[in-house]
Amino acid sequence: MAVSGGIAAYKSAELVRLLRKRGAKVRVVMTRSAMQFVSPLTFQALSGNPVHSELLDADEEHAMGHINLARWADALIIAPATANTLAKCSHGLADDLLSTLYLAATCPVYVAPAMNQAMWHKTVTQENIQKLKSHGVIVIGPEQGDQACGETGFGRMSEPLDICNRLMDEPTAQCLSGLKVLISAGPTREPLDPVRYITNRSSGKMGYALANAALKAGAKVTLVSGPVTLSAPDNAELISVETAAQMHAAVIAKAAEHDIYIGAAAVADYSPALMEKEKIKKQAEQTTLTLQKTRDILAEVAQLANRPFTVGFAAETHDLEQYAQDKLTRKNLDMIAANWVGRDLGGFDSEQNALLVFWKNGQKSLAMTDKNHLAEQLISLIVERMEYERRHKNTA
Repeated sequence: MAVSGGIAAYKSAELVRLLRKRGAKVRVVMTRSAMQFVSPLTFQALSGNPVHSELLDADEEHAMGHINLARWADALIIAPATANTLAKCSHGLADDLLSTLYLAATCPVYVAPAMNQAMWHKTVTQENIQKLKSHGVIVIGPEQGDQACGETGFGRMSEPLDICNRLMDEPTAQCLSGLKVLISAGPTREPLDPVRYITNRSSGKMGYALANAALKAGAKVTLVSGPVTLSAPDNAELISVETAAQMHAAVIAKAAEHDIYIGAAAVADYSPALMEKEKIKKQAEQTTLTLQKTRDILAEVAQLANRPFTVGFAAETHDLEQYAQDKLTRKNLDMIAANWVGRDLGGFDSEQNALLVFWKNGQKSLAMTDKNHLAEQLISLIVERMEYERRHKNTA
């Protein structure tokens, strides 16, 4: 575990304790700034190992401590990861033990960002985060809440227990092994004429995050995607569509051969009754469009004789709980995940989201976090509910 210089370093001591409790062997690297917040002696006592802080240590064999540590570790977690540390790692700088260790590591690398909310939202910080993700780094958090500076917002380091669970569970979590998962994601485009269409603000990020989470959990994944700017997840079967009718056809053709269907796509409720063959010219002061209802993909999947476990999504601007529960019952779904849209945080185009998940006689709130983490939480909850229903069915 690498600790950089932020007030959240006090949480890292608890993280070491939790990891040791789960049976992990922990070695700690600290930057000089980190040692101004927490004493190395604290981490030495909790980890049971000397703390490393110098890039070139004469006491180390060959004075190459960063190489020895990199080869020893099964995972590297940087917690807290300050804005400075994220910037150095994303650009390949190596001027201290932490940044050099990052470059030398061949094991999975995790970062738990912690900084002021304005620093987190800065464009350059987000660019650094995206660059690290493209390098395969797994980002845990940050969370929303009160900060040491007195401000409120995203930038709080995730809680030690959440980080510990991610580190210890993720490499071995194969809870969907042997199962097939069908996911629909992104928006649809309903053409008005050869150049115009009706669509919505869905980015597809939540659906793609769910596809990645299901793959990590061992599932065979089919992703039916509307037009997005995202890269297709490795090892998933991708079916690209554009219109609601095309998405309906693709999903219905595949649904019965899958164990789970997650309808995360923002499918148009209406499409133009007639697509003009030529571009509509701007003439009258007003014009009228005639729209017709599209087919209800979720409801039709849930009515199949050999139906998969069916999970819907509800994006709402008001009365979230009421609309979600109505949709759950009316469409005969197994679960529904509801989220707010049209607000400052979460929803369309955002890297973060929060969900209120409902099922018959039950519900669970998943707090605001990044969509990749949220997707993993939702996948775990789906597996939990499927297992409950299986046991209930066997004892009925």
